[in-house]
Amino acid sequence: MSKLSSWKTIFFLCAFCAATESTAPAQIGCSVAAPCFTILASFNGADGSFPVFAPVVQGFDGNFYGTAGNGGSHSDGTIFKITSGGTLTPLHSFNGTDGLAPAAGLVLTAKGNFYGTTANGGAHSDGTIFKFVLNPQGTGGTLTTLHSFDGADGSRPNGLIQAIDGNIYGTTQGGGASTNCSGGCGTVFKFVLNPQGTGGTLTTLHSFDSTDGAAPFSSLLQASDGNFYGTTYAGGAHNDGVVFKMTPPPTGTVTVLHNFDGTDGANSYGSLIQAVNGILYGMTAFGGANECNNHGSLVGCGTIFKITLAGAFTTLHNFDSSDGAFPSVPLIQATDGNLYGTTYQKGGTNGFGTVFKFTPGGTLTTIHTFGTPVDPNALLQVTNGEFYGTTIFGGTNNDGTVFSLSVGLGPFVETLPTSGKVGTAVIILGNNLKGSTKVTFNGTAATFTVVSNTEIKTSVPSGAITGKVKVTTPSRTLTSNVNFRVTPTISSTSPTSGPPGISVVINGESFTGATSVTFGGVKGTITSVSYTKITATVLSGSKR
Repeated sequence: MSKLSSWKTIFFLCAFCAATESTAPAQIGCSVAAPCFTILASFNGADGSFPVFAPVVQGFDGNFYGTAGNGGSHSDGTIFKITSGGTLTPLHSFNGTDGLAPAAGLVLTAKGNFYGTTANGGAHSDGTIFKFVLNPQGTGGTLTTLHSFDGADGSRPNGLIQAIDGNIYGTTQGGGASTNCSGGCGTVFKFVLNPQGTGGTLTTLHSFDSTDGAAPFSSLLQASDGNFYGTTYAGGAHNDGVVFKMTPPPTGTVTVLHNFDGTDGANSYGSLIQAVNGILYGMTAFGGANECNNHGSLVGCGTIFKITLAGAFTTLHNFDSSDGAFPSVPLIQATDGNLYGTTYQKGGTNGFGTVFKFTPGGTLTTIHTFGTPVDPNALLQVTNGEFYGTTIFGGTNNDGTVFSLSVGLGPFVETLPTSGKVGTAVIILGNNLKGSTKVTFNGTAATFTVVSNTEIKTSVPSGAITGKVKVTTPSRTLTSNVNFRVTPTISSTSPTSGPPGISVVINGESFTGATSVTFGGVKGTITSVSYTKITATVLSGSKR
């Protein structure tokens, strides 16, 4: 099948998910120096073709799920399932009316539903937001179109995230209120599901106007400070894209943290990630210190960068063709603390893209080079420790593949969601969970139910604070790949009003570790903190 006419119009991101009951044990004897690479399946057009740049995600049943931008019954793209054994099953074929060319991966929520977007199609041909509910047999499911974009509220939506408030947030590549870009400069939006789960309300939080960025191709990241962060492909001071911050609603204020200028990178496609050190990391597809040949033109080979929440920017690596070029998907941080990613082209002796490891100290190691033009996508570390990924092309039919790559990392567990207050329902995904005897949130024991070998149901226990979730199985203790963030709950304040300088007692729970408090948007001074109480002084300028 022929190449997509404009691969730049389909990008994503998704929240990283986990492993599987059907997932085979991690391969033995694999390492970064001697990785174990396996093609699990080749798409054939009927089950999809040209899988998008997002990683697959894992369902509660232990299988992996994703989208393909083309193929299926109507050649408009598919939702697919793949087992760790390589059995690939199409679950839904888009038909244009319910969407066309799914442009991002799927998001799995704690209720077991999948959410995603299509870049085109729907009632106005500007793309859709959809929900997909898997049937009990795992052979298909029900797709519900939740929203059709109309240009005014955005067009060509990217990947979704579920934020701390439980609502869905995302970006669109075009559309919106600005006329500074042909077809609009893109938007940031919030989507609130209705109680029936059959639709909802979309609110445009921001329309880019080119001065603050244009054409965001990435999804948002909600960082530990509660703000949203993202990148745009174009716009900004040099039209090379920006890194931006947006405060949560109702303000939704967008601030440009960094303007790319070509020398430090240009044209970021992939989403940002927040590493365990609290710093944001990302890549640019072009720009940087070295030039590469791109279809006859010399352009920058791309970069890896970091940026603090305050906006301090550092270029960490300049690709130079020998180690890959044009990285176009997000990085991930694996359980060994290192960053992993792919490059779209170049690298090694084959020159058709790479998988690489990047250490916090700045050392890049090429793990795998692809031998034919395949265009590798984003990676997912599954809970047996291996990486899973897709390629847009290649395979038996040149319609793309799903692959696994092991470098010897061990198993872990993952939680859905990764944050919540005391009492929040949590799903734990992993392998070989049957017979588990203990679940803790940073040392605080939780009640739980083992649903299957790959799923545990639990809830955030009283007394829990932010930290790792651990599961004691019959064979070992598994630790979550990221900290579970326990969000505080305020039950009362005393007094409820007063002048600047007054001392206020804030009652609730999960306050341990709190570093700031605000009154009417103005920071107060904390004088004492316990798990259930904060004492703080109101500063001048606070509105109460």
